[in-house]
Amino acid sequence: MRLRSVLTALAVAVASGGIVAGLRVPAAHAAAVCSVDFAVNQWATGFTADVKLTNTGAAVTSWSLTWTFAGNQTVTNGWNAQVSQAGQKVTAANVNWNGNLPTGASASFGFQAAYSGANVKPTDFALNGVSCAGDVPPSSPAPSSPAPSSPAPSSPAPSSPAPSSPAPSSPAPACSSGALCDGFESQAAGAPAGDWAVTYPDCQGAGTATVDRSVAHSGSTSLRVGGAAGYCNHVFVRNTALLAAAGSTLHVRYWVRHTTALPASHITMVALRDAADGDRDLRFGGQNGALQWNRASDDATLPEQSPAGVALSRPLPVNVWSCVEFKVNGTDGTMETWLDGVSVPGLLQDGVATHDIDGQWLNRTYRPRLTDLRLGWESYGEGADTLYYDDVAVSGSRIGC
Repeated sequence: MRLRSVLTALAVAVASGGIVAGLRVPAAHAAAVCSVDFAVNQWATGFTADVKLTNTGAAVTSWSLTWTFAGNQTVTNGWNAQVSQAGQKVTAANVNWNGNLPTGASASFGFQAAYSGANVKPTDFALNGVSCAGDVPPSSPAPSSPAPSSPAPSSPAPSSPAPSSPAPSSPAPACSSGALCDGFESQAAGAPAGDWAVTYPDCQGAGTATVDRSVAHSGSTSLRVGGAAGYCNHVFVRNTALLAAAGSTLHVRYWVRHTTALPASHITMVALRDAADGDRDLRFGGQNGALQWNRASDDATLPEQSPAGVALSRPLPVNVWSCVEFKVNGTDGTMETWLDGVSVPGLLQDGVATHDIDGQWLNRTYRPRLTDLRLGWESYGEGADTLYYDDVAVSGSRIGC
Protein backbone atom coordinates (compact mmCIF):
# COMPACT_ATOMS: atom_id res chain seq x y z
CA MET A 1 0.00 0.00 0.00
CA ARG A 2 1.58 3.25 -1.13
CA LEU A 3 1.76 5.98 1.50
CA ARG A 4 0.23 9.22 0.25
CA SER A 5 2.63 12.12 0.15
CA VAL A 6 1.95 14.75 2.78
CA LEU A 7 1.66 18.27 1.41
CA THR A 8 2.25 20.86 4.09
CA ALA A 9 2.05 24.59 3.62
CA LEU A 10 2.22 26.98 6.53
CA ALA A 11 1.12 30.59 6.19
CA VAL A 12 1.23 32.61 9.39
CA ALA A 13 -0.38 36.01 9.78
CA VAL A 14 -1.60 38.11 12.67
CA ALA A 15 -5.39 38.62 12.54
CA SER A 16 -7.49 40.10 15.33
CA GLY A 17 -4.74 39.50 17.81
CA GLY A 18 -4.40 35.79 16.91
CA ILE A 19 -2.07 33.69 14.76
CA VAL A 20 -3.59 31.99 11.73
CA ALA A 21 -1.88 28.93 10.24
CA GLY A 22 -2.79 27.03 7.07
CA LEU A 23 -2.06 23.29 7.02
CA ARG A 24 -2.90 20.94 4.16
CA VAL A 25 -3.11 17.35 5.35
CA PRO A 26 -4.09 14.55 2.96
CA ALA A 27 -5.34 11.23 4.30
CA ALA A 28 -2.60 9.04 5.68
CA HIS A 29 -2.86 6.10 3.30
CA ALA A 30 -3.61 5.35 -0.32
CA ALA A 31 -7.15 4.13 -0.41
CA ALA A 32 -8.74 0.93 -1.57
CA VAL A 33 -12.17 2.56 -1.91
CA CYS A 34 -11.51 6.26 -1.34
CA SER A 35 -8.95 8.99 -0.79
CA VAL A 36 -9.35 12.12 1.31
CA ASP A 37 -7.65 15.52 1.14
CA PHE A 38 -8.05 17.34 4.45
CA ALA A 39 -6.93 21.01 4.25
CA VAL A 40 -6.92 22.90 7.57
CA ASN A 41 -6.77 26.61 8.36
CA GLN A 42 -6.34 26.95 12.13
CA TRP A 43 -5.93 29.57 14.83
CA ALA A 44 -5.50 29.44 18.60
CA THR A 45 -8.98 28.14 19.50
CA GLY A 46 -10.51 26.92 16.26
CA PHE A 47 -10.09 25.91 12.63
CA THR A 48 -11.87 25.36 9.36
CA ALA A 49 -11.33 22.31 7.19
CA ASP A 50 -11.89 21.86 3.46
CA VAL A 51 -12.35 18.17 2.70
CA LYS A 52 -12.22 16.52 -0.72
CA LEU A 53 -13.49 12.93 -0.89
CA THR A 54 -12.58 10.94 -4.02
CA ASN A 55 -14.31 7.64 -4.67
CA THR A 56 -11.72 5.13 -5.94
CA GLY A 57 -14.00 2.12 -5.54
CA ALA A 58 -17.34 1.15 -7.04
CA ALA A 59 -19.87 3.87 -7.85
CA VAL A 60 -22.18 4.92 -5.00
CA THR A 61 -25.45 6.84 -4.98
CA SER A 62 -25.00 8.14 -1.44
CA TRP A 63 -21.98 8.49 0.82
CA SER A 64 -21.07 8.86 4.45
CA LEU A 65 -17.48 9.69 5.39
CA THR A 66 -16.45 9.05 9.00
CA TRP A 67 -13.34 9.77 11.03
CA THR A 68 -12.28 10.09 14.67
CA PHE A 69 -10.61 13.10 16.26
CA ALA A 70 -7.78 12.34 18.66
CA GLY A 71 -8.36 15.39 20.84
CA ASN A 72 -11.22 17.63 21.94
CA GLN A 73 -12.10 19.03 18.51
CA THR A 74 -15.79 19.98 18.35
CA VAL A 75 -17.59 20.64 15.06
CA THR A 76 -19.77 23.75 15.16
CA ASN A 77 -21.14 23.91 11.60
CA GLY A 78 -20.62 22.54 8.12
CA TRP A 79 -21.40 23.17 4.46
CA ASN A 80 -22.05 20.98 1.39
CA ALA A 81 -22.55 17.99 3.70
CA GLN A 82 -24.52 17.07 6.81
CA VAL A 83 -21.71 17.06 9.39
CA SER A 84 -22.49 15.59 12.80
CA GLN A 85 -20.45 14.46 15.79
CA ALA A 86 -20.92 11.87 18.54
CA GLY A 87 -18.08 11.99 21.04
CA GLN A 88 -14.86 12.02 19.02
CA LYS A 89 -16.45 10.37 15.97
CA VAL A 90 -17.52 12.65 13.11
CA THR A 91 -19.86 11.72 10.24
CA ALA A 92 -20.17 13.77 7.07
CA ALA A 93 -23.05 12.59 4.86
CA ASN A 94 -23.98 13.83 1.42
CA VAL A 95 -26.76 16.34 0.84
CA ASN A 96 -29.43 15.63 -1.76
CA TRP A 97 -27.50 17.04 -4.71
CA ASN A 98 -24.02 15.52 -4.25
CA GLY A 99 -24.65 11.92 -3.23
CA ASN A 100 -23.93 10.32 -6.62
CA LEU A 101 -20.20 9.48 -6.86
CA PRO A 102 -19.09 7.40 -9.86
CA THR A 103 -15.68 5.76 -9.70
CA GLY A 104 -13.03 8.49 -9.75
CA ALA A 105 -15.48 11.29 -8.93
CA SER A 106 -15.01 13.67 -6.00
CA ALA A 107 -17.20 15.63 -3.59
CA SER A 108 -15.99 18.58 -1.53
CA PHE A 109 -17.38 19.93 1.72
CA GLY A 110 -16.18 21.87 4.73
CA PHE A 111 -16.76 22.51 8.40
CA GLN A 112 -15.71 24.75 11.27
CA ALA A 113 -14.62 23.43 14.66
CA ALA A 114 -13.28 24.55 18.01
CA TYR A 115 -10.38 22.96 19.89
CA SER A 116 -7.75 23.50 22.56
CA GLY A 117 -4.33 21.96 22.91
CA ALA A 118 -3.18 19.85 19.97
CA ASN A 119 -5.15 19.69 16.72
CA VAL A 120 -3.99 16.31 15.42
CA LYS A 121 -5.23 15.35 11.98
CA PRO A 122 -7.54 12.31 11.74
CA THR A 123 -6.26 9.18 9.97
CA ASP A 124 -9.09 6.63 10.11
CA PHE A 125 -11.29 7.84 7.25
CA ALA A 126 -13.97 5.39 6.10
CA LEU A 127 -16.44 5.62 3.22
CA ASN A 128 -19.81 3.98 3.93
CA GLY A 129 -18.13 1.94 6.67
CA VAL A 130 -15.15 0.75 4.61
CA SER A 131 -11.72 2.06 5.59
CA CYS A 132 -10.03 4.33 3.07
CA ALA A 133 -6.77 2.64 4.06
CA GLY A 134 -8.08 -0.70 2.83
CA ASP A 135 -8.33 -2.10 6.35
CA VAL A 136 -11.14 -4.15 7.86
CA PRO A 137 -14.34 -2.03 8.01
CA PRO A 138 -14.96 -0.48 11.44
CA SER A 139 -18.18 -2.46 11.82
CA SER A 140 -16.37 -5.80 11.53
CA PRO A 141 -13.56 -5.82 14.11
CA ALA A 142 -11.14 -8.71 14.23
CA PRO A 143 -11.68 -11.25 17.03
CA SER A 144 -9.94 -10.17 20.22
CA SER A 145 -8.38 -13.59 20.83
CA PRO A 146 -7.25 -15.35 17.63
CA ALA A 147 -7.04 -19.10 17.80
CA PRO A 148 -3.47 -20.42 18.29
CA SER A 149 -1.93 -22.02 15.23
CA SER A 150 -0.58 -25.01 17.20
CA PRO A 151 -2.48 -25.84 20.39
CA ALA A 152 -0.57 -27.81 23.04
CA PRO A 153 -0.98 -31.58 22.66
CA SER A 154 -2.30 -31.86 26.22
CA SER A 155 -5.19 -29.50 25.46
CA PRO A 156 -7.88 -30.45 22.95
CA ALA A 157 -8.19 -28.08 20.06
CA PRO A 158 -11.01 -25.60 20.61
CA SER A 159 -14.08 -26.22 18.55
CA SER A 160 -14.64 -23.76 15.71
CA PRO A 161 -17.57 -21.44 16.24
CA ALA A 162 -20.45 -21.86 13.88
CA PRO A 163 -20.26 -19.38 11.02
CA SER A 164 -23.80 -18.29 11.78
CA SER A 165 -22.87 -17.04 15.26
CA PRO A 166 -20.02 -14.51 14.97
CA ALA A 167 -18.54 -12.61 17.88
CA PRO A 168 -20.61 -9.55 18.80
CA SER A 169 -19.50 -6.30 17.21
CA SER A 170 -20.01 -4.39 20.45
CA PRO A 171 -21.43 -4.90 23.93
CA ALA A 172 -25.17 -4.42 24.28
CA PRO A 173 -26.18 -0.80 24.96
CA ALA A 174 -27.29 -0.18 28.50
CA CYS A 175 -31.03 -0.35 29.15
CA SER A 176 -31.66 2.79 31.16
CA SER A 177 -33.84 2.85 34.26
CA GLY A 178 -37.52 2.74 33.35
CA ALA A 179 -36.88 1.59 29.77
CA LEU A 180 -37.99 -1.67 28.18
CA CYS A 181 -35.34 -3.20 25.91
CA ASP A 182 -35.14 -6.11 23.50
CA GLY A 183 -32.10 -7.30 21.55
CA PHE A 184 -33.86 -10.44 20.20
CA GLU A 185 -31.35 -12.63 22.07
CA SER A 186 -34.06 -14.87 23.54
CA GLN A 187 -35.39 -15.79 20.11
CA ALA A 188 -34.40 -18.74 17.95
CA ALA A 189 -33.54 -18.26 14.31
CA GLY A 190 -36.61 -18.22 12.09
CA ALA A 191 -40.02 -16.66 12.59
CA PRO A 192 -40.24 -13.89 15.22
CA ALA A 193 -42.11 -14.96 18.35
CA GLY A 194 -43.02 -13.79 21.83
CA ASP A 195 -43.92 -10.09 21.86
CA TRP A 196 -43.06 -9.77 18.15
CA ALA A 197 -45.50 -10.77 15.40
CA VAL A 198 -45.08 -10.50 11.62
CA THR A 199 -47.74 -8.42 9.86
CA TYR A 200 -48.39 -7.72 6.17
CA PRO A 201 -50.42 -4.49 5.87
CA ASP A 202 -53.13 -4.69 3.20
CA CYS A 203 -51.69 -7.69 1.35
CA GLN A 204 -48.88 -10.24 1.50
CA GLY A 205 -46.19 -10.31 -1.16
CA ALA A 206 -42.45 -10.96 -1.30
CA GLY A 207 -41.43 -9.14 1.89
CA THR A 208 -39.87 -11.33 4.61
CA ALA A 209 -39.01 -10.93 8.30
CA THR A 210 -36.94 -13.45 10.28
CA VAL A 211 -34.82 -13.66 13.41
CA ASP A 212 -31.20 -13.76 12.22
CA ARG A 213 -28.33 -15.41 14.12
CA SER A 214 -25.52 -14.36 11.75
CA VAL A 215 -25.59 -10.53 11.92
CA ALA A 216 -25.96 -8.48 15.10
CA HIS A 217 -25.10 -5.11 16.57
CA SER A 218 -24.55 -6.77 19.94
CA GLY A 219 -24.83 -10.35 21.08
CA SER A 220 -25.56 -12.75 18.23
CA THR A 221 -29.11 -12.00 17.12
CA SER A 222 -31.01 -9.36 15.15
CA LEU A 223 -34.26 -8.96 13.23
CA ARG A 224 -33.70 -9.31 9.47
CA VAL A 225 -36.19 -7.73 7.07
CA GLY A 226 -36.10 -8.47 3.36
CA GLY A 227 -37.90 -5.50 1.85
CA ALA A 228 -38.93 -5.96 -1.76
CA ALA A 229 -39.94 -3.28 -4.25
CA GLY A 230 -43.60 -2.83 -5.05
CA TYR A 231 -46.58 -1.80 -2.96
CA CYS A 232 -47.77 -5.26 -1.93
CA ASN A 233 -44.39 -6.46 -0.69
CA HIS A 234 -44.29 -4.55 2.58
CA VAL A 235 -43.70 -6.43 5.82
CA PHE A 236 -43.44 -5.42 9.49
CA VAL A 237 -42.79 -7.03 12.85
CA ARG A 238 -45.15 -5.63 15.49
CA ASN A 239 -44.67 -5.15 19.23
CA THR A 240 -47.18 -3.64 21.67
CA ALA A 241 -45.51 -4.64 24.96
CA LEU A 242 -42.55 -2.25 24.66
CA LEU A 243 -44.74 0.84 24.61
CA ALA A 244 -45.80 0.13 28.20
CA ALA A 245 -42.55 1.86 29.28
CA ALA A 246 -43.67 5.22 27.90
CA GLY A 247 -46.38 7.66 28.91
CA SER A 248 -47.55 10.60 26.86
CA THR A 249 -43.99 11.21 25.64
CA LEU A 250 -42.53 8.29 23.73
CA HIS A 251 -38.78 7.80 23.27
CA VAL A 252 -37.60 4.99 20.98
CA ARG A 253 -34.01 3.91 20.32
CA TYR A 254 -32.90 1.17 17.92
CA TRP A 255 -29.87 0.21 15.86
CA VAL A 256 -30.28 -0.48 12.16
CA ARG A 257 -28.01 -1.66 9.36
CA HIS A 258 -29.13 -1.80 5.73
CA THR A 259 -27.66 -2.65 2.34
CA THR A 260 -29.12 -0.16 -0.17
CA ALA A 261 -29.22 3.64 -0.17
CA LEU A 262 -32.66 5.15 0.40
CA PRO A 263 -34.47 5.66 -2.92
CA ALA A 264 -35.98 8.85 -4.31
CA SER A 265 -39.51 7.53 -3.80
CA HIS A 266 -41.24 7.26 -0.42
CA ILE A 267 -40.49 4.25 1.82
CA THR A 268 -41.28 3.41 5.45
CA MET A 269 -39.04 1.54 7.90
CA VAL A 270 -40.87 2.17 11.21
CA ALA A 271 -44.63 2.52 11.68
CA LEU A 272 -46.65 3.35 14.79
CA ARG A 273 -50.44 3.06 14.99
CA ASP A 274 -52.04 6.32 16.14
CA ALA A 275 -55.28 5.78 18.05
CA ALA A 276 -55.89 9.56 18.08
CA ASP A 277 -55.71 9.82 14.28
CA GLY A 278 -58.26 7.22 13.17
CA ASP A 279 -55.77 4.37 13.75
CA ARG A 280 -53.73 5.66 10.82
CA ASP A 281 -49.97 5.29 10.99
CA LEU A 282 -47.22 7.68 11.95
CA ARG A 283 -44.47 6.51 9.58
CA PHE A 284 -40.70 6.97 9.70
CA GLY A 285 -38.71 6.24 6.56
CA GLY A 286 -37.32 8.22 3.70
CA GLN A 287 -37.87 10.12 0.47
CA ASN A 288 -35.51 11.79 -1.99
CA GLY A 289 -32.66 9.77 -0.49
CA ALA A 290 -33.00 11.19 3.04
CA LEU A 291 -34.84 10.32 6.25
CA GLN A 292 -38.36 11.69 6.74
CA TRP A 293 -41.53 11.38 8.81
CA ASN A 294 -44.86 10.85 7.07
CA ARG A 295 -48.39 11.12 8.53
CA ALA A 296 -50.61 8.58 6.79
CA SER A 297 -53.87 10.42 7.46
CA ASP A 298 -52.98 13.44 5.30
CA ASP A 299 -49.60 12.44 3.75
CA ALA A 300 -47.84 15.40 5.42
CA THR A 301 -44.06 15.02 5.57
CA LEU A 302 -41.35 16.21 7.95
CA PRO A 303 -39.30 17.79 6.52
CA GLU A 304 -41.23 19.16 3.57
CA GLN A 305 -39.95 17.70 0.32
CA SER A 306 -38.42 20.90 -1.00
CA PRO A 307 -34.68 21.07 -1.83
CA ALA A 308 -34.12 23.16 1.30
CA GLY A 309 -36.13 20.80 3.49
CA VAL A 310 -34.47 17.61 2.21
CA ALA A 311 -31.01 19.17 2.63
CA LEU A 312 -31.73 19.55 6.36
CA SER A 313 -32.35 15.83 6.76
CA ARG A 314 -29.79 13.03 6.54
CA PRO A 315 -29.35 9.87 4.46
CA LEU A 316 -29.14 6.60 6.37
CA PRO A 317 -25.58 5.24 5.90
CA VAL A 318 -25.37 1.81 4.28
CA ASN A 319 -23.53 -1.30 5.50
CA VAL A 320 -22.83 0.15 8.96
CA TRP A 321 -24.80 0.05 12.19
CA SER A 322 -26.54 3.37 12.86
CA CYS A 323 -28.21 4.43 16.09
CA VAL A 324 -31.65 6.00 15.55
CA GLU A 325 -33.55 7.74 18.34
CA PHE A 326 -36.82 9.63 18.19
CA LYS A 327 -39.17 11.40 20.56
CA VAL A 328 -42.90 11.94 20.01
CA ASN A 329 -44.73 14.09 22.57
CA GLY A 330 -48.42 13.25 22.61
CA THR A 331 -49.30 16.26 24.76
CA ASP A 332 -48.08 19.00 22.42
CA GLY A 333 -47.25 17.06 19.23
CA THR A 334 -43.57 18.02 19.17
CA MET A 335 -41.03 15.59 17.73
CA GLU A 336 -37.25 15.19 17.53
CA THR A 337 -35.02 12.62 15.83
CA TRP A 338 -31.35 11.81 16.39
CA LEU A 339 -28.97 9.87 14.12
CA ASP A 340 -25.88 8.51 15.89
CA GLY A 341 -26.54 10.83 18.81
CA VAL A 342 -26.92 14.04 16.77
CA SER A 343 -30.27 15.79 16.33
CA VAL A 344 -31.31 16.06 12.66
CA PRO A 345 -32.51 19.63 11.95
CA GLY A 346 -35.00 18.61 9.24
CA LEU A 347 -36.67 16.09 11.58
CA LEU A 348 -37.25 18.54 14.44
CA GLN A 349 -40.80 19.75 15.00
CA ASP A 350 -40.79 22.24 17.86
CA GLY A 351 -44.33 23.55 17.52
CA VAL A 352 -43.31 26.72 15.65
CA ALA A 353 -43.84 26.55 11.89
CA THR A 354 -40.60 26.87 9.91
CA HIS A 355 -40.78 27.35 6.16
CA ASP A 356 -39.59 24.33 4.15
CA ILE A 357 -39.36 22.18 7.30
CA ASP A 358 -42.51 21.70 9.39
CA GLY A 359 -45.02 24.21 8.00
CA GLN A 360 -46.96 21.41 6.27
CA TRP A 361 -46.84 19.25 9.39
CA LEU A 362 -48.39 22.04 11.47
CA ASN A 363 -51.29 22.67 9.07
CA ARG A 364 -53.51 21.00 11.65
CA THR A 365 -53.45 20.13 15.34
CA TYR A 366 -51.70 16.81 15.86
CA ARG A 367 -51.68 15.06 19.26
CA PRO A 368 -50.68 11.42 18.62
CA ARG A 369 -51.51 8.50 20.90
CA LEU A 370 -49.29 5.67 19.69
CA THR A 371 -50.25 2.08 20.47
CA ASP A 372 -47.68 -0.16 18.77
CA LEU A 373 -44.17 -0.22 17.29
CA ARG A 374 -43.53 -1.93 13.96
CA LEU A 375 -40.12 -2.44 12.36
CA GLY A 376 -39.92 -3.42 8.73
CA TRP A 377 -40.12 -2.09 5.18
CA GLU A 378 -42.85 -0.55 3.07
CA SER A 379 -42.23 0.54 -0.51
CA TYR A 380 -44.80 2.32 -2.63
CA GLY A 381 -43.35 1.23 -5.95
CA GLU A 382 -39.60 1.81 -6.16
CA GLY A 383 -37.03 0.49 -3.73
CA ALA A 384 -35.85 -2.80 -2.24
CA ASP A 385 -33.59 -3.16 0.77
CA THR A 386 -32.32 -5.66 3.33
CA LEU A 387 -32.38 -4.33 6.88
CA TYR A 388 -31.21 -5.59 10.28
CA TYR A 389 -32.71 -4.18 13.49
CA ASP A 390 -31.21 -4.70 16.94
CA ASP A 391 -31.12 -3.37 20.52
CA VAL A 392 -34.58 -1.79 20.54
CA ALA A 393 -35.48 0.29 23.61
CA VAL A 394 -38.55 2.33 24.61
CA SER A 395 -38.85 4.78 27.51
CA GLY A 396 -40.56 7.94 28.68
CA SER A 397 -37.23 9.79 28.52
CA ARG A 398 -34.27 9.80 26.16
CA ILE A 399 -32.27 6.56 26.21
CA GLY A 400 -29.15 7.40 24.20
CA CYS A 401 -26.89 5.22 22.09
